[in-house]
Amino acid sequence: MIQQMIREEQHSSRALYIPEKDLDAQATTQMSPEVAQVIEDSKLRKILQMFNRDYVYGQGRFDEYKDGLIFKWGDGYSRKHIWATVEDGNLVFETSHFKKCDKSYCTGTHHVLTRDLYTNWDVINQELGDLFRRPVTERTED
Repeated sequence: MIQQMIREEQHSSRALYIPEKDLDAQATTQMSPEVAQVIEDSKLRKILQMFNRDYVYGQGRFDEYKDGLIFKWGDGYSRKHIWATVEDGNLVFETSHFKKCDKSYCTGTHHVLTRDLYTNWDVINQELGDLFRRPVTERTED
């Protein structure tokens, strides 16, 4: 109810899903079972749903891909996202920085969490909090 009222006040034409006709023939809107298991083990979706509810007032959107999950919020020029993929059993977050930070699991452009890290809720909460404070902003050519 509140989500609908906010959308009406914003006069937003943003759809909450990708229309089937706009999907590439090779696109998928469902994670592979292995990826879904890592996302579930890390509690990533649950935490992001709380961020969506508490901080962006339900205006965020989740898109699934074969290799991961993306949480988007904002409109037009302010579109931001947290993108998580799974590679070789590791949970990988795209970051907004382009050089190595002080975290041991930073590659410069991504944070790669092994199973020991992504099943540690303190690490996941800290990482998602950092990503929420400094999200990746979509470039205008996206």
